[in-house]
Amino acid sequence: MSMLQSFLTWLDQLSWPPLLAAALLLGLAPFVPEPHIWEKLKMLVNGTLSKPIDIFDLCMHSTPVLLALLKLWRQMQGEPGEPGA
Repeated sequence: MSMLQSFLTWLDQLSWPPLLAAALLLGLAPFVPEPHIWEKLKMLVNGTLSKPIDIFDLCMHSTPVLLALLKLWRQMQGEPGEPGA
């Protein structure tokens, strides 16, 4: 089994509640004054995202959100012959 197939199998088996909790908590932390992910995305758009710690921060805070989106996309695709495919 390839690494990609292993990852996709793991993603398919991942439960929604912990994934959504991680996406909300890490995606919105810290809540005040503004979420890190929003701050880092603004820096990316402005071209000021250059410090390694800022790049790491963007990756860390966006990973659960990206995993949730990928899982949702895979579920919407479905397998041929399955309902919703």
